[in-house]
Amino acid sequence: MQNHTAPIKAVWKNLRFFFLLAWAICLVPLHAGAAVLPRVEVTNVRRVFHNGEHNAFTDLIRWQGRFWLTFRSCPDGHMVYPTSSIIVLSSDDTNEWKQEHRFSVPRRDTRDPHFLSFQDKLFVFTGTWYSGDGPLPRDEYDLNKHLGFAAWTADGKAWDGPRQLEGTYGHYIWRAASHDGKAYLCGRRNRGYAQVSGERDLVQSAMLQSDDGLIWRFHSLFQEDRGDETAFLFEDDGSLLGVSRSGSRPAQLVQSPPPYTEWTRKDLPDYIGGPLLACWGDRRLVGGRRSTASGPKTVLYWLEGDTIHPFAELPSGGDNSYPGFVELSPTRGVVSWYSTHEKDADGAPITAIYMADLEIVP
Repeated sequence: MQNHTAPIKAVWKNLRFFFLLAWAICLVPLHAGAAVLPRVEVTNVRRVFHNGEHNAFTDLIRWQGRFWLTFRSCPDGHMVYPTSSIIVLSSDDTNEWKQEHRFSVPRRDTRDPHFLSFQDKLFVFTGTWYSGDGPLPRDEYDLNKHLGFAAWTADGKAWDGPRQLEGTYGHYIWRAASHDGKAYLCGRRNRGYAQVSGERDLVQSAMLQSDDGLIWRFHSLFQEDRGDETAFLFEDDGSLLGVSRSGSRPAQLVQSPPPYTEWTRKDLPDYIGGPLLACWGDRRLVGGRRSTASGPKTVLYWLEGDTIHPFAELPSGGDNSYPGFVELSPTRGVVSWYSTHEKDADGAPITAIYMADLEIVP
């Protein structure tokens, strides 16, 4: 008697093998050597500061066993006002915060504060627009009048400054990093200090170097046009990695081996405003403002190879972003940012400082 089920069984066996093979292929990364990206849970989202003013542009660090948070606060809003100041808070647990220092610079708008732990001191660097005695009209913005300032402390209680940073006039300073006894700053400037305003193609990003955090000198040029906010990260082998905003265009990944005079640049998939670049375990974390269908959002990414992969969209909206990050362990971290997605009791939007806990989960 002929067995009619044998061919069917054979076909099913082959199809089953094909489906299993296809499923296995789907689990393999799209390019050889790529790692499986971990999943991250965002918890304990909390508003940590709001004083009725416009609070923005955060940075976060762990120093001398405590957490430190800095940002700009201004009663008049986001734009350029001499009424702005830099606030520094500290905390034992990232939940309860107290003010340790607040400073301003006469006739200047202080903004974009960033920390640097350097030579046993905690520095807070701020770029400042010259604004005179009142608000500066947008058509009078002059990058050539920019000047960096710093306040610093050795114990978190007694503070020096603010002191102008030699070598930063005409430079809009941004994030700092240190390596091998030297400090480095991103300094944005007009090419040839041209007397123009709003011409992004004429703006360059220079790397400035310092031995003491106060006196700076030109080191190299890493964005020859459309220079913008850049976060630096020194790798274990001494090479330098950076994520640079590029106006309203996609951000750039910039890289250089020592001595940081020869640079490569590659466009990333997204525009990133106020970029963050940090180590988290053996991975690289990127954060910043992303343009989405529902408006600008503060987004976190993994940097894998030479591209980025978003893994979290933080509660945010309107005027937002400029995150800071501290690693708590290879699987836990805390992030800060600012946003205008909440309203006060009268229904008016507020611009406040927020934090959240991050955990890599199986």
